[in-house]
Amino acid sequence: MHKTAKQKQILLVCLAGGFTTMLDNSVLNIAVPALRSTLEADPTQVQWIVAGYSLAFGLALIPGGRLGDLRGRKPFFVAGIALFVGAGLLAATAQTPWLLVAVRLLQGAGAGLVNSQMIGTLQDVFTGPARTRALGLYQVTCAVAIALGPPLGGALIALAGPEWGWRLAFLISVPSGLATLLLAIRHLPAPTRGAPTGTRTTLDLFGLLLTAALTVTVMLPFVQPATTATKLALAAGAVALTAALIAWQRHYAATGRKPLIHPALGRSPQYVLGTLTAMGQFAASLASALVLVMFLQDGLGLSPLAAAAVTLPAALAMAAVSNLAWRAVRRFGDRIVPIGLVLALAALLLSGLAALRAPSAVLPLLLAVGQLCSGAASGLIVSPNQAQVLRHAPPEAAGVAGGILQMSQRIAAAVGISAISGIYLNSRAGTPQTAYFHAMLACAAVVALALVLAVLTNRGGRAVPAAAPEPAPQRQRS
Repeated sequence: MHKTAKQKQILLVCLAGGFTTMLDNSVLNIAVPALRSTLEADPTQVQWIVAGYSLAFGLALIPGGRLGDLRGRKPFFVAGIALFVGAGLLAATAQTPWLLVAVRLLQGAGAGLVNSQMIGTLQDVFTGPARTRALGLYQVTCAVAIALGPPLGGALIALAGPEWGWRLAFLISVPSGLATLLLAIRHLPAPTRGAPTGTRTTLDLFGLLLTAALTVTVMLPFVQPATTATKLALAAGAVALTAALIAWQRHYAATGRKPLIHPALGRSPQYVLGTLTAMGQFAASLASALVLVMFLQDGLGLSPLAAAAVTLPAALAMAAVSNLAWRAVRRFGDRIVPIGLVLALAALLLSGLAALRAPSAVLPLLLAVGQLCSGAASGLIVSPNQAQVLRHAPPEAAGVAGGILQMSQRIAAAVGISAISGIYLNSRAGTPQTAYFHAMLACAAVVALALVLAVLTNRGGRAVPAAAPEPAPQRQRS
């Protein structure tokens, strides 16, 4: 078969995988209030249902990518999409909140495994301008899925009612998932006959375990009621786990193996600062989107379809601005990321103040305007910041820098969703409007910190001279 035709088929598989996983997550946000009421889930369970997905997604990225590098991407892509679809079927039939938590963990792991193979495949198959176009199409496809998810989910719940509506929301990605599975089996390149001579798969499972333990330790105070003594003990545990992770990564690298987090990345201040910026922006974006949906339905009494209409401008604005962001980069340079963060900060603060002060009749419209600004801000931040971060990756760690960036964002999302949704769900404020304001204030604080880090990144000097790989698209609101 002609090379170009084969490349198009492989691109179709990757676009289908991105569409399937993104559609599932954008639909779920709008369905959270319905499943919360019908399953009688408490705040802790709701937080784990949403945050657990991001945690499992992030932890699956690096090992999945390494397995694909050494053993071929097709088997792991197929396994990941099969796990994702199977977990979606189980989620639709879940009868208890904790069962749904477990299934979402499985689904997140499947999505992470698929995502790591998609990005690697696009970088394997395409080079130069063709790679840039392929990654751009991937990003547009994900944006379309984000835009379609809320109205589809809202329509399902409106037509089928809360009990069946949220279950159908989990099933909505099954047809595209099955189609993706068949396309992957048929069109993805067959794996090679094992790893090259002299190499072996090094997954750094102990490093992965330490990372998971550290993330859960940080999450626990936000998802589980705890005394002051317990919180202090968890803080001490987080410090100890951080020290253990750093020591283990250095030891693992010293033995000649590939650690989960390459120590050389810590020697690039701009890479570290830029990654922390991405983590803060990603966590605040996902957490604010979830809290908004709960506030619109539980606090203001809007229907799922009406709530979806309020959130839709964010996805549309992000898709439109993402396509124009590179022109803005040519004009403003790296300053575009701080500019986007200022816009995101203003949108969060104004949305929170609107909830406190605006009449209920006009509040949904004002929040939709806030969503428009938030989506535009994400379009200005995500890809330009990623490209900037990867330019500063040390040459010896350039191959893993993108995966570490994605993993860091997903882990930050797990913690951020837990913390911010906990502020809203467990608020003792007199009204939902006040609780929403407090949650938006917390998101704004995270974005403000990200803004400071972005300014410091821009002041940090020149990038590492060696060229890093082209940036893989980052996916928002997932």
